[in-house]
Amino acid sequence: MSTPYPFTAIVGQDDLRLGLLLNAVSPAVGGVLVRGEKGTAKSTAVRALAALMPEVSVVPGCRFSCDPVSPDAACPDGPHAEAAGVSRAARTVELPVGASEDRLVGALDIERALSEGVKAFEPGLLADAHRGILYVDEVNLLHDHLVDLLLDAAAMGASYVEREGVSVRHAARFLLVGTMNPEEGELRPQLLDRFGLTVEVAASRDTDERVEVVRRRLAYDDDPDGFAARWAGEESALRERIAAARALLPRVVLGDGVLRQIAATCAAFEVDGMRADIVMARTATALAAWAGREEVTADDVRQAALLALPHRRRRNPFDAPGLDEDKLDQTLDEAGPQENNDGDDQPDPDPDGGGDDDGGGGGGGGVPPQADGDRTPPRGESGDTPSQAPEGSPDAPGRSTGAEQQPVASAEPFRTKMLSVPGLGEGAAGRRSRARTEHGRTTGARRPQGALTKLHLAATVQAAAPHQRARGRSGRGLVVRRDDLRQATREGREGNLVLFVVDASGSMAARQRMSAVKGAVLSLLLDAYQRRDKVGLVTFRGKEAEVALPPTSSVDAAASRLESLPTGGRTPLAAGLLKAHDVLRVERLRDPSRRPLLVVVTDGRATGGPEPVALAGRAGRLHRSEGTASVVVDCESGYVRLGLAGELARELGGTAVTLDELRADSIAGLVKDVTAAGRAA
Repeated sequence: MSTPYPFTAIVGQDDLRLGLLLNAVSPAVGGVLVRGEKGTAKSTAVRALAALMPEVSVVPGCRFSCDPVSPDAACPDGPHAEAAGVSRAARTVELPVGASEDRLVGALDIERALSEGVKAFEPGLLADAHRGILYVDEVNLLHDHLVDLLLDAAAMGASYVEREGVSVRHAARFLLVGTMNPEEGELRPQLLDRFGLTVEVAASRDTDERVEVVRRRLAYDDDPDGFAARWAGEESALRERIAAARALLPRVVLGDGVLRQIAATCAAFEVDGMRADIVMARTATALAAWAGREEVTADDVRQAALLALPHRRRRNPFDAPGLDEDKLDQTLDEAGPQENNDGDDQPDPDPDGGGDDDGGGGGGGGVPPQADGDRTPPRGESGDTPSQAPEGSPDAPGRSTGAEQQPVASAEPFRTKMLSVPGLGEGAAGRRSRARTEHGRTTGARRPQGALTKLHLAATVQAAAPHQRARGRSGRGLVVRRDDLRQATREGREGNLVLFVVDASGSMAARQRMSAVKGAVLSLLLDAYQRRDKVGLVTFRGKEAEVALPPTSSVDAAASRLESLPTGGRTPLAAGLLKAHDVLRVERLRDPSRRPLLVVVTDGRATGGPEPVALAGRAGRLHRSEGTASVVVDCESGYVRLGLAGELARELGGTAVTLDELRADSIAGLVKDVTAAGRAA
């Protein structure tokens, strides 16, 4: 087994280290979600924490790590006779992104359960992680049903496995740590709320600190054992401090005054439910124990708020994370004891929002460093105001065939109709189109291909029944063979690849129209987030098309690209469709099971080059020939309409909807299924 990198040797990342240590002191805090860019020591810190955790005493031979002092009465390996425990190091169990449900919660031997009536149970990763650390790297990429199982077990302290009337329960209490890169997609707000704390991490911009990171990492790679030996003293001291804080924790007093500050803070920031109040109280108590105090202070409450509230304030993926620290300080002052408001015995808040424990992470879980350039709409190359539309343009004012115009802000998003791909797919679980999935309503049965995961009991009994006399059945039990087992086929919903092709040419450049178009695309992006789709963005204007965002699970990144989208120039519609074809071709090779949905946002005009309309029609028929489901969002406005977007939809073999019809509450408020290419009449 390789020597882990020492926790105390990690440079900077004070918020990350504090969040992990508080959970080590008080696992009741509820775990920590670490958000940040790649290469910021997220995984290194989590794996290093295991070496600092106190050893655990377990019942010898118990696969579920029962405590010999108070063994689990419902343990599948029990009941346990009184015996001396065996000490071992706390485990760090890693849950891979591609894990199955059986690997996570364990699996029952269905054949033995039916034929012998015994609960033959093979423990999963939740059992392995009991009384240790469960680490989920890229937790945002896990299937939703796995995340639900994981967080339910973390909340209840137990895992339940139920298959066709056979039930097994075992204890599953662990320190849950998830890491994620927000660029690859967000967790749903309901799942974010189940993590006790969240910290934002980013690479340091300080040259000296970066040099030290590289120096230590190279030294560790050259001689892991020697490097760890040099930090053994610091590791031992930190381990002792964790043990001391754990011992002190039951004696820490949470007074009514600070409890009122906690409640007032959660109310002021309008967090949903009561979980935030409870987590803040536990975190503030752990902070006091970590500092060696027996009473929680206002500073503990402030630090707890910066760790426990930012991720609970997000209502959708476009909300910026973090807290308004001025508002936080004002709320704490107003809710605090009156004598502390006018006296000098309380320290003044740090004008930069940092405390004694704050480091390079930017305020103990507060507002993370932002790449402002990603949010700032670029001006045109000259920086001037948009030029006037040329005479004779088909869509004046606002059309520009040459000069680039400044981006305009998007209109408010709205709830859209559901656009789905027809047919029955087999893609990743989601909430858009019909698909064969592991979860959903049972539609039939088949012979299992590989391991049996979902038993169809009636079909299994029906297959075994004709052979009972030949198999010598004499008792009440059913004689079942492997060939009798039947796998249930289920139908649910899948996530799709929604590829937006957005017209950014001069014909779309009228500010009011482009604002409405951006609002519509933003609404569709929000819908894609809720339905667990991947999204991509292709734009076209001037002489060419470009991939503004390759397919990704991060709708936040797509919204950022959309916000800074400039307009102007001609309308190379064919180039946009052909670029989209290239993107889809590559994605079919990468993920053949994920079906695409092409969303073309345009007024249907095509200009530039020889025969632009005919070329756009041929590009549309190319998508149709490959069976790509498509919808055209018709952005044409005014009293005189040419109906070009409808013509494009017919070439694509898809459906055309106007901006008004896209709204779920429009007068034509029926759900629209996108017409499959080749199925149009």
